[in-house]
Amino acid sequence: MATLDSLLVPGAVELHGAADNWRQAIRLAGSLLEEAGTITADYTEAMVRSVEETGPYIVVAPGFAFAHARPSEAVKETSLSWVRLDEPVKFGHDSNDPVDLVVAFAARNDSEHLQAMKQLAKLLATKRDELNRVDSEEELRGVLKGTSASERRTSTAAPAAAEARPTKQKATDSVDSKGKILTVCGNGLGTSLFLKNTLEQVLDEWGWGPYLNVEATDTISAKGRASEADFLLTSGEIAATLGDVGVPVYVIQDFTSMSEIDGALCELYDI
Repeated sequence: MATLDSLLVPGAVELHGAADNWRQAIRLAGSLLEEAGTITADYTEAMVRSVEETGPYIVVAPGFAFAHARPSEAVKETSLSWVRLDEPVKFGHDSNDPVDLVVAFAARNDSEHLQAMKQLAKLLATKRDELNRVDSEEELRGVLKGTSASERRTSTAAPAAAEARPTKQKATDSVDSKGKILTVCGNGLGTSLFLKNTLEQVLDEWGWGPYLNVEATDTISAKGRASEADFLLTSGEIAATLGDVGVPVYVIQDFTSMSEIDGALCELYDI
């Protein structure tokens, strides 16, 4: 399974980037992949159009934008680049602006990068200060590999006992859970995976992981499958495009925040 370190293209790291606006920031990150030959310029422009058409949903955490577009022939190799800006720029996000870290990601399909996305979500939640301090590609890769090692150690350890959640009297209008939650983004392979990974961590801490299935999906599929789920978690921009899907749609601001998602679950499940 691909890791962050393996997907980060050698040389596709800019730790003192300069951009006047969000379009330039995305194009700078895309240009690093173009120069490496893993994408064409068409993919870079597709990343820009994605924000123009849907809004700043790629700004999934404070100061961080995950630039990406749908898999296409413009992607020659699944890969990512890393840009840290000396001066942050605004993407138009209500709570996560301004952005000083842009990771551009290009995927050939929707499956080979799942482990890397899990690592990146955890990295942003736990090691952002280290990312802000690295001053070379070598140092950055050291942080990325450290996250990978931590993931492996965690996976082999016995799970900690989950703290029991207080029980409430069942409301008279409550319904049985369908056992599924959908996380939604524009194409189902980028920001929705960040949200899925953080949500699964919260569910595991609750001890609910074995009982709820979390699926990352795109907006079109979400509209057709919403009735399968207890509710949908997504960004404000994506929520606006979904409309009324017959189940609750809950907006999450920071896709890497376990505390925010914990609060959302408490509200949605009336705990």
